[in-house]
Amino acid sequence: MIFNSFQFIIFFITIIFLYYILPHKTRWILLLLASLVFYAAWNPLFLILLVFSVSVDYFLAIGIYDSYDKKRRKLFLTLDLFVAFSVLFIFKYLVFFSNAAVNLLNGLGLNLSPPGFSIILPLGISFYTFQAAGYLIDVYKGRQEPERNYFKFMLFITFFPQLVAGPIERASSLLPQLFSRKKFKIDNIIEGYKFMCFGFFKKVVIADRIGVAVNTVYGAPLNFDGLALILATFLFAFQIYCDFSGYSDIAVGCSKMLGIDLTQNFRQPYLSRGTKAFWRRWHISLSAWFKDYLYFPLGGNRVGRLRHTFNTMVTFLVSGLWHGANWTFIIWGGLHGLYQVIGNLIPAPKKKQRVSVWNGEKYQLTGEPLLHSRKPKELLIARFAQAVFTFSLVCFAWIFFRANSITDAFYIAANLLTGRENWGDTLYVFTVLNSMGVTLFELLIGFGCILFLFLSELFCGESCIHETLMNKPADARFVYYLLVTILVLSLGVFYSAAEFIYFQF
Repeated sequence: MIFNSFQFIIFFITIIFLYYILPHKTRWILLLLASLVFYAAWNPLFLILLVFSVSVDYFLAIGIYDSYDKKRRKLFLTLDLFVAFSVLFIFKYLVFFSNAAVNLLNGLGLNLSPPGFSIILPLGISFYTFQAAGYLIDVYKGRQEPERNYFKFMLFITFFPQLVAGPIERASSLLPQLFSRKKFKIDNIIEGYKFMCFGFFKKVVIADRIGVAVNTVYGAPLNFDGLALILATFLFAFQIYCDFSGYSDIAVGCSKMLGIDLTQNFRQPYLSRGTKAFWRRWHISLSAWFKDYLYFPLGGNRVGRLRHTFNTMVTFLVSGLWHGANWTFIIWGGLHGLYQVIGNLIPAPKKKQRVSVWNGEKYQLTGEPLLHSRKPKELLIARFAQAVFTFSLVCFAWIFFRANSITDAFYIAANLLTGRENWGDTLYVFTVLNSMGVTLFELLIGFGCILFLFLSELFCGESCIHETLMNKPADARFVYYLLVTILVLSLGVFYSAAEFIYFQF
């Protein structure tokens, strides 16, 4: 059952109807049952593993909180994290590391065969494992009291809008909302619809449409030269953004209709003017998780430069491995870690010195960076150049994220500029566009919708689109959301509902 299916729409409408007619005390039970049904619809056997993980987390969290012995508390936390990440390792990484070990031993002269088994990855295991781990660590640190009701704790872990692909929520934020008294408010329904509508626009109008071209090129990169490879990489950047942020928007919208606020996982990341800013605006809940539970415990930036570099690289390499058991993801994480390290070596812009006069005395004040002292036109050009450069770095890293193998990734990276002598030839460009697995008309629709999305986000800056529109006249808001709705209904790819990319993580 995926968000972009009529099955889910019917399912969710039923849940909304029952939720608001049931007494307050029983609503959370409906949400729990709905969440278990939602997850079991993928594969009922995965539900057994989910219940096992929830049970271990529940009992050990109470054991941590109720114990006054520091060693026992630490033992319980260690045991829980060992069990949780062992399960994750077995299902997600065992085959990968087994193959890597065999290849290493064969390189040392042995003649071993790779393991001949495969393991089905349970849906959403990385997301609910990290959410539960964060909860246990917060209990251990004294930042969170454990939930004593087993089934209420299960709802916190399995809440269906964010169970499969996040956002990864903190107990302090989500738990109280799941059980607080709520009245039916038409404003919540309208706000939820806005998020869901925009999420569907990203997913079924943009991501699923341009994904066909991306799959064609990246599925057989040796058949294409530079222009096609660049276009496919550019399109993938928007495919994964629209696919994942679209899921997050739908999850936020579903929850808003239930009176629950989830973390907004994206804030126009491709408008960032630096890779640090990009990671403050991309997959925000995961970035915050790694910062709080890995980067800071390692020492963060409160250490020497060498150790700071180590902490940064470890955090991003682990982030890459979190995304998938493949060397391509590790390289992707390493590239972003390298971007951060290089960025840390570049000195910050000097501050403009201003002089203030008070009581006849002159005082030197530190003001804004010198960049802000430029003329408006120069400032705009500089910001645009920074955003383009950052987007280019992110797109280059996406090559390794999307490629099917390291060999494919290095081929694509090495051949981005091949055939450039023909890029000015209109017939050549037309031929390349028609070779990417979709019609030129479909590509133009995709590019047009990407432009519409870009202009919408540019208009809003770092603010949420929906919050920005709230300050506009009612007629303008109505026209905008009506247009988005029409685009979804008229251009949405519904005939082959594609799963969300982050389901595989």
